[in-house]
This record gives sequence, C-alpha cells and structure tokens, in this order.
Amino acid sequence: MRTDDDDECGADTWPVHPLAEIFSVFLKLGLTSFGGPIAHIGYFRVELVQRRQWLDEAGYADLVALCQFLPGPASSQVGFSLGVLRGRGLLGGLAAWTGFTVPSVLLLLTFAAGAASLGGPTAQGVIHGLKLVAVAVVAQALWGMGRNLTPDIQRICIALGALALVTLAGSAFGQIAAIAGGAAAGLLVCRAGSLPVGGQLAYPVGRPSAFAALFLFAALFVLPSIMAASTGSQALKLFDAFYRSGALVFGGGHVVLPLLQNQVVTTGWVPAETFLAGYGAAQAVPGPLFTFAAYLGAISGPPPNGLVGAAIALAAVFLPGLLLVYGTLPFWDGLRRLPRAQAAMRGANAAVVGILAAAFYNPVWLGAVHAPFDFAFAFAGFLLLVVMKTPPWVVVLLLAAAGAGAHMVG
Repeated sequence: MRTDDDDECGADTWPVHPLAEIFSVFLKLGLTSFGGPIAHIGYFRVELVQRRQWLDEAGYADLVALCQFLPGPASSQVGFSLGVLRGRGLLGGLAAWTGFTVPSVLLLLTFAAGAASLGGPTAQGVIHGLKLVAVAVVAQALWGMGRNLTPDIQRICIALGALALVTLAGSAFGQIAAIAGGAAAGLLVCRAGSLPVGGQLAYPVGRPSAFAALFLFAALFVLPSIMAASTGSQALKLFDAFYRSGALVFGGGHVVLPLLQNQVVTTGWVPAETFLAGYGAAQAVPGPLFTFAAYLGAISGPPPNGLVGAAIALAAVFLPGLLLVYGTLPFWDGLRRLPRAQAAMRGANAAVVGILAAAFYNPVWLGAVHAPFDFAFAFAGFLLLVVMKTPPWVVVLLLAAAGAGAHMVG
C-alpha cells in the first residue's frame, strides 16, 4: 500500500525508507525473476511501478533507456538505480543490488561445488546437456539482438566487420577494437533517427559524487592491470579480467560470454567444457546472468578461488556498470539528447552482434556440437525458446535430461 508520503513521485519529496524494505523487495525479485534482463525489467515494472508506485511510467522508461545506453548489466543497473532513488542514496542502491543478486550467486556456487565431484556417464551427460543449453540460449540471443540491433545495411556491415576483426585478432584487443570501431562507424553512418526523449530525471546523486564514480571507473580500468603486471598477483589479475569484461558489455548480459571466455578459458584458468556447462546452468537460475562470474571465480585454476575467488570476480564484473550508472544519473538528461551519442551507441550495439556471433561459433558451437544428436537437441532447445516461448529453466532441465539419456544409451 502507498502511504500519504508517497503521493508525490518526485525524488525530492520521498521520505527515506528503511534499507531492509529495499533489500526485501529486491530479494523477492531475485528469487522469482527468471528469463533474462528484458524479463527482469518487466518484473521491476509490475512490482515497483504498477504495484508499489515507487515512480511513474515515464520516469521508469527514462531509467531503462539510460541503462540500455550504458555498458553493463542493464537489469541490475535499473534495480540499483531504483534502490538509489528509493533509499535516497548509494546505500539504497547497494541494498537493492544485494537482494537481487544473492539468490543466483548461492545457486551457482552450489553448482560449482557439486560440479567438481561429478563423474560417470550420467553426470557427464548432464554436463554435455548444459553445454547444448548454451548453444540454444546464445543462438536465441544472437537471433533477437541481430533483429533489434542490426535492422539496416549499415549496421549489418558494422556487425560483419566486428565478426571479422574478432575472429582474426582472437584476443581482448580485438573485442575492444571492435566495439570502438563500431562506435566510430556509428558516428559516420548511423545518424538517422533519434530516440524518444521523455521528461526530466531527478536522482539524489550530486555531481561531485558522480564525478568520483566516473573517475574510479576509469582508474580501475587501467591501474589493476599495471599493478598485476608489476606484482604478479593472481588476485589482481582476476579482478582486472572480470572488471574489463563487465566494462565492455554492450547490448545485454549474453555479450559477457565471449568477453569472459577470452579472459578465463584462453588463459587456462577454466577448462572450456566447465565454462560452457556453468553457462548452461546459469540459464536455470533467477536473477542476473552476470552472477555466472561467481561460478567462474570459484572454479578458476590458480588461487584465489573458492569463495574468495567468487567474491573477487562477482564484485569486479558488476562494479563498472554500477559506477557508470551512478556517475551518469545527474547528466543523463543532457546526454540522451545528443544525436552523436545516440549514433555512436547504435554502432557499438551493432558491433556486439558480431562479437557474439564469433563466440557462438567458438567456443559455444565447437565445444558442444559433435554429433547429429547434439545438433538436434540444440535446435530443439532453440525452437522451444524462440517459437514456443518456453521458460529457460524448463529448457535447461529438458536438455540436461536428454544429454544424460544419450550418454546412458551410448
């Protein structure tokens, strides 16, 4: 129920609400929000805009536009910003992020602990089935993102250029260059059209705090790699790998897959099969897909791993997106009106389609599809997701069972 104090939706008139309330609301969402970032944004709208009336529809649409404009996990950034707004500051945002993130982290850590002890044909079949889930889910993401982010010949060409660059370079440099090149190309060829601009956004974030967040974002993008190179600290290397991955995710949570694969599989920290199995398992849990990082940090080869590695990886992968949205809130009204900024983002988003296409081929397809039955199961999963709109966790259970059955028969 709304209280009398909630009659006004402006941020300047809302009372300070207990952090426990914000945490409990987002814990409920973290336990029940299946289906990926777009579905999460829908759950937030129903619970916080329609039911609890924390803000109006126009304000929510503007917030979603901001989080889709920035790199990072869009649904977690929306939730964090709603916590900042409702809690009148940073602690409210952290309470919201914690509540939304904890359930999936605990589930994936449980899977990581059990995966190490799995053995026998049935268990190996389940793991293979989870790798086929990754094929179906990434194919679905590629299909949807391709339709939405490359609707014209200019952006199709940007995506193809990014695909070629990442395939040939095969490194983190190739991915960074593809995104930067896509943004530059967008400035030249993606100026047509403009995003609708709503009313004014007002958040309890001062400009000094915003500048501090943006400075910290930039410093953490550079300093950990320098310090890791000079000290050889694996903890710093782990932090840097996941921070850079989180800082370069444009276009949705699935784009983190090729970035993380490049950081932890090509370096030998995590075996490719274990990586794909964990990614498949991540589709079965509620909450943000970025919590896959906790699983990877827990099972990574050189210490720190386990709970310490999970905590480092989890904090590092989320931190850049949260710093960026916190630092941008006071400036978003002006930034979202700039046609050049919109054009650059169209080009960058088109480039991530090419990056995801490269990852779909290697390691997702090459790591999972080895026989005709593999292709049949993966294609069936794709049809269930795209055509029949089956919940991802159902597809996870079906393909895990199919993989186990195929290994038992074989």
